[in-house]
Amino acid sequence: MILVALGCGGTSPEVKQHTPTGQGSNTVVAKPTTGTTAGSGVGSASVANAPDVGCLTATCAYHQGTATYFTCLAGGAGVCFHFGAACTPSDSCMIDATDRTYKKCASPVEGACTQWGATCAPPNACMFSFDDGLYHHCDQIAGGKCAKYGALCAP
Repeated sequence: MILVALGCGGTSPEVKQHTPTGQGSNTVVAKPTTGTTAGSGVGSASVANAPDVGCLTATCAYHQGTATYFTCLAGGAGVCFHFGAACTPSDSCMIDATDRTYKKCASPVEGACTQWGATCAPPNACMFSFDDGLYHHCDQIAGGKCAKYGALCAP
């Protein structure tokens, strides 16, 4: 997990194969950050076949408890597990909690909308359900609402 975090930052880690004599086999040594020295670990597990994991991308998710949007720092299976700062979805398509309809927000302020426009739907059709408080793929969108929810999706 550390290598993923280092790989997604501004600088890339220096990864080397290291085989200490007499003990274990392949280990990974990451390039040290300023003011630290690299540790030497010995292990038998090989990371040469590690899967390619992309950098995680934060999304802007609806928080039902506050009726506002926040950056979702960790989520999946239809729910955001960890919220960050207030945000506005990139397409400004937000939920109007008063009538539970997705609408374009003409005037977003701190994750909330002060002036609503026409109905809309998120481009990926991943919509919040007030019935269970989870995000689902909407299989049938009608007038800014979901008429038929499908599988769970990541907020």
